[in-house]
Amino acid sequence: METTHKTPPYIPQIRLYQDWLRDQRGLQFGSYDALWRWSVTELDAFWQSVWDYFDLQSPTPHTAVLAKNTMPGAQWFPGAQVNYARQVLRHVEPADAAGLPAIISRNEKGQHREMSWPELRRQVASLALHLQAQGVQPGDRVAAYLPNVPEAMVAFLATVSIGGVWSICAPDMGTHAVLDRFRQIEPKVLISVDGVTYGGRDLDRTGVLAELRAALPSVQHVVLLGNLDATVSIAGCASWTSATGKNNADAAAFEPVWLPFDHPLWIVYSSGTTGLPKPIVHGHGGSMLVALQLKALHNDIGCSYEANSFGERYHWYSSTGWVMWNAQMSGLLSGTTCVIYDGNPGGSKEHPDWGVLWRFAVETGVTFFGAGAAFFANCMKAGITLSAFGDLSRIRALGTTGSPLAPEVQQWGTAQFEAIGTPDIWWDNISGGTDFCGAFIGGNRELPQVPGEMQCRMLGAAVEAWDADGRPVQDAVGELVCAQPIPSMPLYLWGDKDGSRYLSSYFDMYPPGHGRQPGGGDGPADMGPVWRHGDWLKIGANGGCIIYGRSDATINRHGLRMGTSEIYSAVESLPEVLDSLVVDLEYLGRDSYMPLFVVLRPGHALDEALRARINAAIRTALSPRFVPDDIFVVAEVPRTLSGKKQELPIKKLLLGQPLEKVVNKDAMANPGCLDWYVAFARQRGGAASAA
Repeated sequence: METTHKTPPYIPQIRLYQDWLRDQRGLQFGSYDALWRWSVTELDAFWQSVWDYFDLQSPTPHTAVLAKNTMPGAQWFPGAQVNYARQVLRHVEPADAAGLPAIISRNEKGQHREMSWPELRRQVASLALHLQAQGVQPGDRVAAYLPNVPEAMVAFLATVSIGGVWSICAPDMGTHAVLDRFRQIEPKVLISVDGVTYGGRDLDRTGVLAELRAALPSVQHVVLLGNLDATVSIAGCASWTSATGKNNADAAAFEPVWLPFDHPLWIVYSSGTTGLPKPIVHGHGGSMLVALQLKALHNDIGCSYEANSFGERYHWYSSTGWVMWNAQMSGLLSGTTCVIYDGNPGGSKEHPDWGVLWRFAVETGVTFFGAGAAFFANCMKAGITLSAFGDLSRIRALGTTGSPLAPEVQQWGTAQFEAIGTPDIWWDNISGGTDFCGAFIGGNRELPQVPGEMQCRMLGAAVEAWDADGRPVQDAVGELVCAQPIPSMPLYLWGDKDGSRYLSSYFDMYPPGHGRQPGGGDGPADMGPVWRHGDWLKIGANGGCIIYGRSDATINRHGLRMGTSEIYSAVESLPEVLDSLVVDLEYLGRDSYMPLFVVLRPGHALDEALRARINAAIRTALSPRFVPDDIFVVAEVPRTLSGKKQELPIKKLLLGQPLEKVVNKDAMANPGCLDWYVAFARQRGGAASAA
């Protein structure tokens, strides 16, 4: 069912931008499609307009916008100098004058804090001076093992303000997973937490810290944040309080240094299932430019001190191990108040509670509420009623990402907001990735909403769906590609001296000569390599987009290909099914074998009646071809730390590969559940050998 979103009682940010294009550039577009096509064919004009619209500053002029149009290796804004932290701190005076906080935070224990913009600047300056005193120079890496607390944002801004390169791992990651990442980048400084609270339990992390210090000889200095115990002291570690305690003339006079546009900002990591994670390096300028246009033009998040008297309050639930932490923090770039929560959004195992974040949103006045798609699905499955949690009428937008949002979940959420008097709630469903720290597909306040679809391709993102021969397809599922560079694409992978790993990760499927010019024109024969993202995508005639899951985990039954998300949508629509996982196992010389694993709601069993209902749901929604060969009840579906189902590792495991070769337990949210799948794989292997 298609519903047209009502015009909000203010002018959407994307409309303000188009008005600016009309007044300042003499450009008018009759549709979003026309605007998008201009943005991906006139790259210089579009990205210069973004620079000017957001009034980015540089002490030196840039000599070009896109000096070298190649992938990889694009050269953006040569000559310009920027600093991510400088862009954040320019909002201190106007936001503070309006009485607005920079960060509002809470944890599971109910500890509530608000950090003012002047205090944010003071702590950033103090820690930056402390790091400089420890010898941190531009290009040196500062690694953090911190939860989603204000101190993590302060540490990031302090690091990048002096040209250091930031990298963070969440404290829910084990020692091996952290070392797999930090060993590759050889940090000079480590900023760590003493412990965290999650699911109602205090989890000490001082033992992990000791192991990290022992295994990272490059670390010359450690800063310790007392999260569980504010008085904690460990020999050889500077306390957070002392490192951020300066409140003198030096701190008041501190300013972030100017850096080249492509100076490394941070190193993030792919959630690879085998081998070492890819350490992906993004630059200051590209990350800043893309984040600003994404937050304002597509997420419709305005400057907090200009939105209204109360101010914009932006919340996107995340851990520091997910790139959505970076996205949450980028709200500061435009002066927006960031509202963050540290803890389990579902309560504890003993006391499940999917109202935690909703109550938090009520009490803090959140205006934009974002979370992973799985969070909203869990809320629906739990049968919660949003009106029970208080006045949520300030929320005007719901953001989702991480996995496709099922139509019935979106419809459930819309009905919940209609019941509390917000019939025009807007769903901002986006899809992007850690790889380029941005979004390819997302929302537009002025376009119709169709449950199960994302509204549009992002401005500046030359996204198309391609078949195996590099031909674009419409209203058909193809590989998601981006045929033109985006400023936030990786500068390089750390340690990838010849660039071969970077090329093989994103550009091996469509080498030079494939495809066409973005926007509809014929491409030159010598067109360079094209970014292949690894998702199945369908672009409709209306411009709406549907992601069908990862292309490397596609189901191919009897010649018909299907994304796993469509199967999950059918199966998980049943009230008895909480979660599911499907894999297609192909044995040499034999037909494929496709088992379905389901997590059932407590009190339900997989009897013949439920088995028949599951099969019927798949048969009706998809095709009889995708009815599973077997259905098994499991306690949990294996997931990464960012919540993604681990289809490919389980597929490889069940095809006979050893567990240690297919999955990194330390990069998982629930590694304990693997024992069942290992036993199942052995059983299957024995059965196959006997046959």
